[in-house]
Amino acid sequence: MSKLIFVFLSLIPLLCTSFSPERPSDRRVLVLLDDFAIKSSHSLFFNSLKSRGFDLQFHPADDPKIALQRYGQYLYDALILFSPTIERFGGSIDAAAILDFVDSGHDLIVAADSNASDLIREIATECGVVFDEDPAAVVVDHSGYAVSATEGDHTLIASDDFIKSDVILGSKKIEAPVLFQGIGHSLNPTNSLVLKVLSASPSAFSANPKSKLTSPPSLTGTSISLVSVIQARSNARILISGSLSLFSNRFFTSGVQKAGSPTKHEKSGNEQFLNELSKWIFHERGHLKAVHVQHHKVGEANEPAIYRINDNLEYSVEVYEWSGTTWEPYVADDVQVQFYMMSPYVLKTLSTDGKGHYFTSFKVPDVYGVFQFKVEYEKLGYTSLSLSKQIPVRPFRHNEYERFIPAAYPYYGAAFSMMAGFFIFTAVHLYSK
Repeated sequence: MSKLIFVFLSLIPLLCTSFSPERPSDRRVLVLLDDFAIKSSHSLFFNSLKSRGFDLQFHPADDPKIALQRYGQYLYDALILFSPTIERFGGSIDAAAILDFVDSGHDLIVAADSNASDLIREIATECGVVFDEDPAAVVVDHSGYAVSATEGDHTLIASDDFIKSDVILGSKKIEAPVLFQGIGHSLNPTNSLVLKVLSASPSAFSANPKSKLTSPPSLTGTSISLVSVIQARSNARILISGSLSLFSNRFFTSGVQKAGSPTKHEKSGNEQFLNELSKWIFHERGHLKAVHVQHHKVGEANEPAIYRINDNLEYSVEVYEWSGTTWEPYVADDVQVQFYMMSPYVLKTLSTDGKGHYFTSFKVPDVYGVFQFKVEYEKLGYTSLSLSKQIPVRPFRHNEYERFIPAAYPYYGAAFSMMAGFFIFTAVHLYSK
């Protein structure tokens, strides 16, 4: 009994600080490193996370004591893999455990480089990203390289081809190019969840810079993704980069001048790029929730247990977006509701008051059965909303039909005229000579 009490008490702090619907930002982050020197060489990135309230726990990637969960409870909200050369993780962590971690709604950052192991490549492939099969290949760009006195092979790339999405990269424009040195990857065409966040220029290609090209490169131009993100169906978010140096202090503080450009920036765009992107990855931006889903007849306030065909009803829902500290009203003009039975019988775009409240009204179709109010909202950069509420619809009762239907007046007239004609015919036939 005392052992059970000890286990329960040890889990209390984990449960209190874990990811919750009311505070969706990840808080406990496990960082797995190839070498503890990375902790200091990439300290600016780690410090930016700590300043935003994240609890980072650093471990060697081959530490035999590390685990993602204990007693069925996940110990961390997010995982950062800065261990591109690791061949086998320590403890109970392996590729399958990491993928289960993501499937359960937790977030992941993976940084590879030219020495990426098969294990890291396998995790990336399972997420919909395929690194160049040539282990010696890196991204080379003879037109979009960063001007440098020490790099003469044009593998130090200055890229400014960002995804056009304010929710992913923030509303403030990234003025300086981002420094990148590493391997490129392509996106699995069958995976619609993967997005390029930072792309290579049309002149880039992936090859071994130390050997002569004997065949066309497998990856060329804008098909090369340098940094990609995935938002899984569980709303977990994944960042995959082909460069560990992208996160380094050296790249954060270096000045940058792109080849062919007269402008020299005193500081690269790496810090702004990764700070804004990490806010999205860790759900500090673009996370939606829906509350107070209501429906009722027009003129009433209570939700009925059943509707009748041709009833006039009202539907409303409140949608909010997490800003990192508070829930703010989400304002958009593309939220729709379906009145659904096997297929949508009614599809309406919801109106909004600009304060997060969405509403509409419509008439129940002249079909009875079991319907659903459905809101399926998916928008680039935002977590998906899937709302469903079931309600039966009945036909008119026998005493609810109109006694005289205007559309049937011709039939009424025909019946009474037939009766009058028969009466007149009978009278004439009996009493006339």
